[in-house]
Amino acid sequence: MGPEETFVCVHCGRIVPAAAAGTKHRNHCPYCLWSRHVDVVTGDRRSGCRAAMEPIAVSVRADGEWSVLHRCRGCGLIRANRIAGDDGPLVLMSLAARPLARPPFPLERLEAEAAHGE
Repeated sequence: MGPEETFVCVHCGRIVPAAAAGTKHRNHCPYCLWSRHVDVVTGDRRSGCRAAMEPIAVSVRADGEWSVLHRCRGCGLIRANRIAGDDGPLVLMSLAARPLARPPFPLERLEAEAAHGE
């Protein structure tokens, strides 16, 4: 595998194969799911931004396929990227569970509501 067939993750620094099952235009790391803002249109590699894109959520398409939502740390663009066949299951599940682990209210409020039958 030559250098044109790999890239270095902008976040964790690991070497990432550019090709993976389930994607034709990989630009996110299968180990930490971070990406780089490289496309204007998927696969064109024409974006001038090039800032890091943080994985912020997982979405599920109508057909059940998962996508990772990334927010660009440079320009704020939010974009969905299909998961790839070698994306880490643990990091995907951790990202999917993040809203449940960090709700926008104190967890004690759930206990209080359950106690009052609300």
